Amino acid sequence: MARSALTGTRIRERRLVLGLKQASLAKAVDISPSYLNLIEHNRRSIGGKLLSAIAQVLEVESAALTEGAEVALMADLREAATVSDIVPEIDRLEEFAGRFPGWARLLADLGTRVTSLEQTVETLTDRLAHDPFLSDALHDILTTVTAIRSTAGILTDTQEIEPDWQRRFLRNIGEDSERLSGTSQSLVAYLDGVEDVHDGKSAPQEELDEFLAAQGFHFPQLEADPDRDLDAVLAEAGFSAHLPAARALALTHLRDYAADARAMPMGAVREAVARAGPSLPALAEALGADLFTLFRRLAALPAEVAGQTYGLATCDASGTLIFRKPLDGFALPRFGSACALWPLFQALSVPHQPLRARLTMPGRGERGFDVYATARAVGPAHFSSPARVEAAMLFTPAGPADSKTGHVGVSCRICPISDCPARREPTILSATF
Repeated sequence: MARSALTGTRIRERRLVLGLKQASLAKAVDISPSYLNLIEHNRRSIGGKLLSAIAQVLEVESAALTEGAEVALMADLREAATVSDIVPEIDRLEEFAGRFPGWARLLADLGTRVTSLEQTVETLTDRLAHDPFLSDALHDILTTVTAIRSTAGILTDTQEIEPDWQRRFLRNIGEDSERLSGTSQSLVAYLDGVEDVHDGKSAPQEELDEFLAAQGFHFPQLEADPDRDLDAVLAEAGFSAHLPAARALALTHLRDYAADARAMPMGAVREAVARAGPSLPALAEALGADLFTLFRRLAALPAEVAGQTYGLATCDASGTLIFRKPLDGFALPRFGSACALWPLFQALSVPHQPLRARLTMPGRGERGFDVYATARAVGPAHFSSPARVEAAMLFTPAGPADSKTGHVGVSCRICPISDCPARREPTILSATF
């Protein structure tokens, strides 16, 4: 229902809130109660002086009666409507928001909180499933507990034991207990985000990912001068590595960034986008550069330069992700293996052959993504050693998913697709999550 068509409903709701009788309001604006009744039931249009007079009596702005719920609230309500399988009356959403603004805002807020909590659960689930520190710590704890239990069992079950062996067993229990205590304290400190846990960053790659995300994956200094001193660029960007290896990774990334900016300047990309549009095949032809470099450039440039927003994932021949730029609706795992159905991994088997697909990830309001992938050999080939291969996958939003859109996930542990042919381990999510 159109916003203007609900003006009468809003007048009636506001009048009831103020405790005014219909006859009193009609008398105040010099119209008959029967005519006001038609207005309140949206059977007569209203505007101009009469609307202003009614708004003045009801102590609201005229716009509050004609416009109703703001755009942001309506968008939040539509998003909240996708949380469950229950299908609400979307066509009466404006009427609901206009008649019950308090309930509408509460429902929209709950929908937003559900979205935030689900994202938090997905992030923590991914971390618990794949964090190398947690895996090592828990394995160490279980091993130590087993050793203590075994030693204690020997001391308990053996009636007569030589004093020398008894001292050895007790010493082992003491040493294992100290190790268990240390590991447990480290684990608690890590989970609480205190002491020496590097602000929650457990690996150099994770620290690099957070730094690049904070910069928007874009470095104007290198766009202006690709030959700038890289240490100076890191200092200007406020990079402070807790892990020494993270700085080495950051310098390697900036070195590649500078080489890409040198080979494909931002101005050239801007001109190519203006001529060819955001079509990736047309851009590749217009710029005449290799796809790997083009992928990295588009992911590093602002949307107003690249033509649209791009995400990027790159991996080595083992399938390990070495660069991540996720987009809303297309998440990338921070730890562990990714979905085997991604074109990124298919590209590894056909180097230099570009691939293209329309994909979507499971979730509320599934959105389609145009996904492009390619792989290349890195460095010279030798008979004595295998070639090094890297793959890259570029993706960009492409509107609502349709029947031709393929379905992929983030990783098996947090993927709800039950009949996936590529699943390698059970999901920890319930069917109704």
